[in-house]
Amino acid sequence: MNPVQRLLHTHCLRCLDSVFNTSLQHAVLHRRAVAHPLVAGFSHGQVMRSFHGSPGFTKAQSVRKDIDQYEDERKKKSLVTHDDLFEQAAKDSKTKATFNRVVDVFNKKDIRRRGHVEFIYAALKKMPEFGVERDIAVYNKLLDVFPKEVFVPRNFIQRMFNHYPRQQECGVQLLEQMESYGVLPNVETKVLLVQIFGEKSHPIRKYQRIMYWFPKFKHANPFPIPHNLPQDPVDLAKFSLTRIANDLDAEITVYQFPTTDISETGEEVSLPYVIGIQSPEQQSLLAKHNPSRPVFVEGPFPLWLRKTCVHYYVLRADPIPAEEKLEEQYDPELCGPGQSLFYPIWLDLDLERDLGDDDSFDVDDVTEGAIYAMCMTDQGDQVTLGKWISGLQESNPVLGRIPTLFRLESGTRELQTNTEACEGPESTPEPEPEPELETEVEHREEEHRHSERVQQ
Repeated sequence: MNPVQRLLHTHCLRCLDSVFNTSLQHAVLHRRAVAHPLVAGFSHGQVMRSFHGSPGFTKAQSVRKDIDQYEDERKKKSLVTHDDLFEQAAKDSKTKATFNRVVDVFNKKDIRRRGHVEFIYAALKKMPEFGVERDIAVYNKLLDVFPKEVFVPRNFIQRMFNHYPRQQECGVQLLEQMESYGVLPNVETKVLLVQIFGEKSHPIRKYQRIMYWFPKFKHANPFPIPHNLPQDPVDLAKFSLTRIANDLDAEITVYQFPTTDISETGEEVSLPYVIGIQSPEQQSLLAKHNPSRPVFVEGPFPLWLRKTCVHYYVLRADPIPAEEKLEEQYDPELCGPGQSLFYPIWLDLDLERDLGDDDSFDVDDVTEGAIYAMCMTDQGDQVTLGKWISGLQESNPVLGRIPTLFRLESGTRELQTNTEACEGPESTPEPEPEPELETEVEHREEEHRHSERVQQ
């Protein structure tokens, strides 16, 4: 076959490629090209070169595997490197300026912001250490780390299939941390979210929910707790007792300030603070208390103020027995037509009851003893609390005739570790059983013999 016929044959095979779509054509061309290397000199020979396998193809596969392994290792180590970046910056001081400096360094390092998701996650984790977890300006600065107008969906299909889900999840996580710390977003936050993710995205939906619910629940708590609690223990105790008493007429008394004295031997002795609170109603109840029945000093009871736990003590009595209770006599003038407008009509009706209610057990019928006073101190021993009782006697003389008992529990106990829990039973040997007396043994044997005789 001459070269012209050979070219016509290859041209026919090229026309058939659109119909059969070809592995057979590749095999024939490869065989022809190997059998007749002169064809490579023609212009059509350039098409046949693509069918030859390159020796670098296997190398490309190995290189691609190495690249994938490198990317996996980089993704695993990316969060660690960002943590190291914050730890290196925190060697000097952990302040807002240091945190912002780390963010600026990351923004200037790469214009394409590679690894911005890992960096934002690391920054969110380090914010409480730097004391910026409640700063809206820092959250907006972290949102500014995202590339702008890259993750915005261009059509309804991208919007429907959650365009760039990893970045959107990171943005939602940032807003959730703001929500958990009670930080209200501002207009700058919304502008950044629209520039980054668009108006129809999950972070924008999260922003809209926060802006809807936060103003509704902002003043829902009638007893709000400030974010920055007093550092002075005396001021913190006053704030805590006022919150527990919930009575505007209650009076706070400082029986002893925390001081340091020098004893006769020259040693420094620190005296604890003792702060108490009592309302006029509690004083009147204590004045009516039966002197023959004792009162009790109980505690400590924990009170959590955000992340701070304080303890308080109460002066209480047992419930009054039913035979000693005195029913209050209502004034008949308050029940007639000429009653005062300042007092409601007294009617013996329980409006909360219904025909299907079960009155076999009612929680309201469970009576407890009255609480006459409360106090807080940093040392809950009997000597310190005795100073509180002696101070109460000045405004409550009846306490001098009432016996006072102390029911104090041990303070905060440390949790045992697993090793201590495992070593505990082994270290404490079980007590050996006491040997039985000979008379008891003989008595049991006689009873056993007697039972056998009865059975026979």
